[in-house]
Amino acid sequence: MKKLLFLLVILSLGSIFIGVGNMSVSRLFQGDSLAWELLWTSRIPRLLAVLLSGAGLSIAGLIMQQVSQNRFAAPSTSGTIECAMLGYVVSLVVFGDGDNLWVIFAFAMAGTLLFVHFIHRIQFKNAIFVPLIGIIFGNVVSSAATFLAYQFDAVQNLMGWTVANFANILEGDYELLYIALPISIVGYAFSKRISAVGMGKEFAMNLGLNYQHILIIGVCLVSIMSASVVMIVGQLPFLGLIIPNLVSAFYGDNMRRNIPISALWGALTVLMCDVVGRLIIFPHEMPISMIISILGGSVFVVMILRGQHRAG
Repeated sequence: MKKLLFLLVILSLGSIFIGVGNMSVSRLFQGDSLAWELLWTSRIPRLLAVLLSGAGLSIAGLIMQQVSQNRFAAPSTSGTIECAMLGYVVSLVVFGDGDNLWVIFAFAMAGTLLFVHFIHRIQFKNAIFVPLIGIIFGNVVSSAATFLAYQFDAVQNLMGWTVANFANILEGDYELLYIALPISIVGYAFSKRISAVGMGKEFAMNLGLNYQHILIIGVCLVSIMSASVVMIVGQLPFLGLIIPNLVSAFYGDNMRRNIPISALWGALTVLMCDVVGRLIIFPHEMPISMIISILGGSVFVVMILRGQHRAG
C-alpha cells in the first residue's frame, strides 16, 4: 500500500512536467509567471481530474459488482455509461445544453436499476452471460441515443462528449469530479451492508438489512460517479471492470479494505495511460480512451477465457 502510494506520488509529480507548454522546475523557481499560470490552470487540474476519475470509477465498479452479484459487471458492462449518454442527448435537446447533471444522473440511475433488476430476475447467472446482457443492453441504449442525436443534429456533440481526453481540462472544468471523495466515504461506510447485499436478497434480509434500501444506495453511488466522469472526462472503458477484479485477485474479497486499494490502482492506471498518451506521439496526444480500451479490452478477454476455463 505504501509502495503503491509512493509510486503514485512520483508519477504524479513527473506527469506535471510532461506537455508541449514550456514549464520546468527551474522556470518555476525563477518565478516565471507563465510557467506558474500553466501549472495552476492546466497541469494541476489535469492531474487531479485523472486521479479523481480513475479512483472514483474503480470504486464505482467495485460497488457495481457487489450489488449485481457478478464480477464481470461494471458501469461499462451494465449500460450505465450508455444511459448517461442518452441523458446527455435528452438534456441537449430539451434544455438546449448538455450540462444538466440531474438529467444525466437520472438516466444513468434508471438504466442501472433496470439492469440490476433484470439480472436479479434471471435464474441462469453465468459469470460470462451477465456482462454480455449488459453490453447488449448498453448497445441498445447507445443506439437510441445516437438516433436521437441524428434527429436533432447533435451527433458531433455526442461523439465529442464521450471520447475521453484530459487535454482540454482546465481550472473550473473538473471540480465536479471531487464528488468521488464523498462517494468513497459513503461506500466505505456502507461496505459491509453492500457486501451482504452481494450475498443475495435472503442473506441480507436474514441479517436484518433493508435489501432494497441498500441496493438503491449502491446504484446511486455507481450512477452519480459514472455520470460525473463521463460528463467531465468522457468514457474510460473497462476501468471499473478490470481494477476491482485485479485487486480482488491479489488482495482478497474484503470490500472495505479493497475500496482504498481500488482507488489507488484506478488512479495509477489512468495516470499511466494518460502519460503514455502524451508521450507516444509527442508533441501530439492520443486520446486516453483508446489506450484504456486496448488495455482494458485485452484484460477483459483474458478474464472471459479464464472464466470459461473454470466453468468447463
